[in-house]
Amino acid sequence: MALVRQVDEIYASKGKQVIHLDLRKGKPDAATLKGLLLGPTGNLRAPALRRGRMLIVGFDEEMYAKLLK
Repeated sequence: MALVRQVDEIYASKGKQVIHLDLRKGKPDAATLKGLLLGPTGNLRAPALRRGRMLIVGFDEEMYAKLLK
């Protein structure tokens, strides 16, 4: 959760869905964040990439193409 305090936006892919959270507009509860960021073992889901004040978790080719151009 310390990493979440260092970013303004989170993009998380879950299956074919990409979820965008703008933390400047308010933070979701801890359970929601853990559900997006942590895998079944309780570790940060992979791949995880921090770019500036943005955190990208999980893999979606279109999401990476859009965010990392």
